[in-house]
Amino acid sequence: LAFLAHHLPLGPARIRLCFDDPEDPALPALSGLDPRVEALRCGPRYWARLRVPRPDKHQARQAFNAQFMYRSAAEAWLLHLDVDEFLLPSSSVPVADLLDAVPKARPLLRISPWEALHSPGLPDDIFTARHFRAELSGPHNATHRAQVFGPYAPLLPAGVLSHAIGKCFFRTGIADLKPWIHGAKIKGQRVPPGPPAPDLALLHFHAHDPAPWRRQLPFRLARGAYVLKPELQAFLQGATPTEIDAFYTQVQTATPQALTYLHSQGLLCEADLTLRQKILHLTGPHLKGPT
Repeated sequence: LAFLAHHLPLGPARIRLCFDDPEDPALPALSGLDPRVEALRCGPRYWARLRVPRPDKHQARQAFNAQFMYRSAAEAWLLHLDVDEFLLPSSSVPVADLLDAVPKARPLLRISPWEALHSPGLPDDIFTARHFRAELSGPHNATHRAQVFGPYAPLLPAGVLSHAIGKCFFRTGIADLKPWIHGAKIKGQRVPPGPPAPDLALLHFHAHDPAPWRRQLPFRLARGAYVLKPELQAFLQGATPTEIDAFYTQVQTATPQALTYLHSQGLLCEADLTLRQKILHLTGPHLKGPT
């Protein structure tokens, strides 16, 4: 509901939600919310109907669904997001107008990620954060990584806890283009993602709350985001709870020192998404409690 309540006002022609669990308890709440919303139950019947064996890894299921949506899309652009990713325009220009301005030769429009930081004491807003750190990848950000991550900088050479490349809008109608989670290929060749969109940000709530982040660690270390980060994976697998707490405080907490430095370097995005307020506007006053 938070994802829909935030994104529907941005003007998408359609939002298709793919539920890995066909009995997800969120499904009944979506009925009748908006005619642009379509929920797909991706259970055994879904995969049987498509005549495709259900991929074992969730990343492969996501990629397949993105490619399936791309082939059937009537709209000019497709954007693949996770439920913890929120598109944020930096101006009042409609997103559709920003996409119309993309040169016709560009098949992708990349959106840079900004990772949500934990701010203790903020009132619950479902996805609760107001400060978002830019990705700090590349040699030119080595000093920033050392300053922000301190002794943990060697564990994060990509300068981000999750993905550094962000997500992409895919221009539809291009023969042989296959979308993936963070990019695309044409005839098997990777499409250069190009420079990021200057007026769009991708706010990523990957580790904004320490409690669920710790609960998700075993999966992320075994099959998720940290498998491709060997330095980080090795450290977290061998760390004690106290060491993990210290890591989280340094890397993911919006301390005054971190915010001062990030702001001074232009590496901080501040936004209050007011998600509970948006949900009330979407669903009506009957939905007042935690979602």
